[in-house]
Amino acid sequence: NYSNTGVDAITACDNYTWIDGITYTSSNNTAIHTLTNVDGCDSVVTLDLTINYSNTGVDAITACDNYTWIDGITYTSSNNTATHTLTNIDGCDSVVTLDLTINYSNTGIDAIIACDSYTWIDGITYTSSNNTATHTLTNIDGCDSLVTLDLTITYSNTATDVITACDNYTWIDGTTYTSSNNTATHTLTNVGGCDSVVTLDLTINYSNTGTDVIT
Repeated sequence: NYSNTGVDAITACDNYTWIDGITYTSSNNTAIHTLTNVDGCDSVVTLDLTINYSNTGVDAITACDNYTWIDGITYTSSNNTATHTLTNIDGCDSVVTLDLTINYSNTGIDAIIACDSYTWIDGITYTSSNNTATHTLTNIDGCDSLVTLDLTITYSNTATDVITACDNYTWIDGTTYTSSNNTATHTLTNVGGCDSVVTLDLTINYSNTGTDVIT
């Protein structure tokens, strides 16, 4: 009867316990083990072991408001404990740990009172009150910051102050006029906090003197 020999070709991940009871953690093509074949003779087996290795990694992500990861879960808060197992190029486990930072969008109202018109951060000049316009900025965390305009427009006005006086007149501008004038102006603040431009329309009439000679 004849002895025989053979090669046990094995590919495993990380480690492999062979028929010799030894756990191998690296590739090996020299280990042998003797069995008895069906004829009662030695059967020498040589190990041809290829060990491939699992690997791990961290998936560092920063997102706004929420993030759907490779595990199919949508995360709405930061997370550094979730894991997911993939298969690497060698057919072994590749365990990925999530390192997720969730930053949040925010909203705000820009309350403004202006006279006659106002050019907002959106580049538009508004000439009437508006509380619906919005504009999107980027906040300190890189997420949307939605601003809503709350604009109140109040208006300037004008008027003419018609005055008739004798000899002279001291107007609201502090000037004493001794002749008629329709060009002088003075700016006040109206109830809305805006300019109120008053134009003077002054007529100066003059007193006179005379002598009444009577005999």
